[in-house]
Amino acid sequence: MEAARRDSIDFFLGATTPAGFKGYFEPLRHEPGMQMYLIKSGPGCGKSTLMKRLARVAEQRGELTQRIHCASDPDSLDGVILPGQHRAIVDATAPHVVEPDAPGADEVVVSLYHTIDAEKLHQCTDEVKALFARNALLRSRAARYIASAGSLLLDSRRAEACSANFDKVRRYVKRLCTRVMPRTEGIGSEELRLLSAVTPKGEVFYQGTAQALADKFIVFRDDYGAVSRLLLELIRAEALTRGYHIITCPCAMHPEDKIDHILIPELKLAFLTDNRWHPVHLPSVQAVRCTRFLDRENLAAYRARLRFNERAAAELLEQASALMAQAKSCHDELETYYRAAVDFGKVDEAAAECMEMFGLK
Repeated sequence: MEAARRDSIDFFLGATTPAGFKGYFEPLRHEPGMQMYLIKSGPGCGKSTLMKRLARVAEQRGELTQRIHCASDPDSLDGVILPGQHRAIVDATAPHVVEPDAPGADEVVVSLYHTIDAEKLHQCTDEVKALFARNALLRSRAARYIASAGSLLLDSRRAEACSANFDKVRRYVKRLCTRVMPRTEGIGSEELRLLSAVTPKGEVFYQGTAQALADKFIVFRDDYGAVSRLLLELIRAEALTRGYHIITCPCAMHPEDKIDHILIPELKLAFLTDNRWHPVHLPSVQAVRCTRFLDRENLAAYRARLRFNERAAAELLEQASALMAQAKSCHDELETYYRAAVDFGKVDEAAAECMEMFGLK
């Protein structure tokens, strides 16, 4: 048996963004050879505990294990991925509902609904429905604050873009990739994961994941995102063209059109974006200040606008996190009703069956 792994590989697979909830559960399902296990149950019914148990045993056996955290409660898990087995087990309930396309072939449904005493829960129908509704209302309000912050940050990015020398960025990336990414005969491939998200605890950034997967760090210091956006787009294209398997980490605030980080485990190399939302504190990094690609005099004309956007976005995200914390408290109360109606002996049986399916018994 291999030694137990001590490095922690933590990601999010979904988050509340300015465009609403954005999840990467579907792309995970379509990663080559991936076998999905879809857990179905209610809140507080043991889904996260089951997955934590599975992750702990896998790590003790020396398996590379990705823990997928819930952005609404980072202490809770939304999934566990075992890349070496090409297997993943995920919470397949709202807001990231996943239904099987090929039940039993590509996906196995792990239902825990049979562990719930529906009669006991039915006695609390009004309270449960009210808590579900309040939770949804608080999350919706938080999403509106995040959307407002996203608009301000996008405005700052566009302002920076007016001062950027993008040809200089392209030339730099060509030189950089020639130096740090030798061409291979392989075919490039990609995983999509989130390294950061807005949560009830504020902005959470899993810097330790980069440390677990890399020992060389190229860090782009970019306060507003226009330069790093192009840098990471070009690096991604080069890495795939040169035949590497990469982990691409979109920006949690603008996941559709901006990458924040790229990890290349094969090279033990990480490209990271450093800013006030996810500051990078690592030893021995190659730091690149993105102001080198800017006309600073031109950017100075936007200084007041940029400062206002940054302050206002920070306050909006703080309010969003406070609302998400209230939603979590509401969800915690909801869980008490479900826990009182669950037969956890049956949950333990289901957990044992999952261990067996993953070859961990």
